[in-house]
Amino acid sequence: MGVILRPTRRESAGEAAVALGLFGKKSDHPLADLKTAQQLLDDIPKTDSLKALQELSEWIESIREHANDFKLDHQWAVLRMFDQAAQSHVRKLLHDYFPLQALSKFQENRLWTLLDAFYTQSELSHYDVFTRYREGAKGASTIKSDLPLVCARAISANTGRLKMSVARYSIVDPTLWKHVAAFYSYAEAQSVQTDAVTMYPGVNTSVAQEFAVLVTWFGSTAGTMIPLHAHITERLFSYLGKGLQISSSYNGIGIFAFDTAQPTPPMRATAEATIHPALRFIEAEGVRQQLDSLIKTLEKGIIPDSLNLYGAKLESELVRDIANSLMQSLTLPPPTRRNPRRQIKVNLKVANGFFKMLEQTDVGLNFGADESESWEVEDISATGFRSVIPLARAEGVKIGTLVGSRPESVSHWGAGVVRRLSRDAQNNLHIGVEVLSSRFVGVPLADRAKAGADAGMLGLYLNRPNDTSGEAWLLMKVETFAINRSLVMQLEDKEYLLLPLALIERGEDYDLARYRMMEQEVSEDE
Repeated sequence: MGVILRPTRRESAGEAAVALGLFGKKSDHPLADLKTAQQLLDDIPKTDSLKALQELSEWIESIREHANDFKLDHQWAVLRMFDQAAQSHVRKLLHDYFPLQALSKFQENRLWTLLDAFYTQSELSHYDVFTRYREGAKGASTIKSDLPLVCARAISANTGRLKMSVARYSIVDPTLWKHVAAFYSYAEAQSVQTDAVTMYPGVNTSVAQEFAVLVTWFGSTAGTMIPLHAHITERLFSYLGKGLQISSSYNGIGIFAFDTAQPTPPMRATAEATIHPALRFIEAEGVRQQLDSLIKTLEKGIIPDSLNLYGAKLESELVRDIANSLMQSLTLPPPTRRNPRRQIKVNLKVANGFFKMLEQTDVGLNFGADESESWEVEDISATGFRSVIPLARAEGVKIGTLVGSRPESVSHWGAGVVRRLSRDAQNNLHIGVEVLSSRFVGVPLADRAKAGADAGMLGLYLNRPNDTSGEAWLLMKVETFAINRSLVMQLEDKEYLLLPLALIERGEDYDLARYRMMEQEVSEDE
């Protein structure tokens, strides 16, 4: 029996092998023998996915680091085994990483680190197999028929790498796009891009499908969704992937474009863009039809079993809302900016979150000095603005964060919501904010269904200029809104009955809701 080395907390799999000087003309690496490799797999803990994925990632890294000691067909056989064995643990940890309730920083960091390490090692190892094959390494001819599988798995691993980047709004390694382009371009050149591939047991796909899903998902979600919603969107695209089509020419129905010659992140496809032979356009006509059918199923409260959400117990209403949002993002022609942006340098006082905003009003309880941040605006329009701030000053800022803002020369505060986030090479965060209202005021509210002290609460009334709808837009503490519960609001010495109309948005610490606003007569006795 061959020598079995297992990675420990103190040394990786590769370090263990090197430390014993195992590499001679005939490799004694523990993965050099398929029987021993299978024994190592059998020894991986089945019920501890954290430990299992760490060990599997280290073994995958080890065989890549010492690939020249193996024939290519053997390297691929071992990588294929270990990558497949990892999938059940990846699904478990993805389920844990994208919960409905926020994780502690320790939990989030631990899970993110393990998942990111696995996806990175898996993708790099597949790329190594792919590169050695093209270079004609010994054993290359044996795996020729498996190249579509190599490319499909590699692109899928890159989708995972992107998902972890999206979860932290972090910079994407430019090499990733070059690898994606290389995998797809090779498959296309060999006319195998649409060949059916069983990527993992029960996962039937093709290189073209994995490529189209990656491009369309990243183009639709990067920097615009909270991590959970981005994860669900990726699962939706994977479910609907067969409806995506790839074209080498722009015919007016392409949604996104990807440059395989000079790979960069996906771009929105437009007729005005410079068209050249290396561009590939993703068309989503088939997806829209499938998505419409799925939305009707979700409206019945049913999540199809084939929509693999990795075991997550999600409400059909949440998945339906994301599917509806996805439908809008795939609509042609793509949405255009309604209001032009102007380059401007303005300093804003900023209060992040509902309660910080409440402190800036007359009804808020501000027990200390002004703790508001100062952001510099880079450009602005009638409906939003963009700021660039160092990451260290952006603690707690996420997609969906409620933001109060006040220019230094203005006395009143406005309300907005973070809609876009991205990070640049200098580790600055680019923050795009949609303005809800240029002015808000604090108002006392009373729940008519309650009595005494329990009935009272505070809210933020959004003063929307020129609004003659007879409606009130209110920001309140999260989970305050109920469609069957009216409120009473005090505003400028008047009392209004608020009849609930709709919950517009629910954030981490706020409800944004619409009410019908009816002035009440107050008797002299009152």
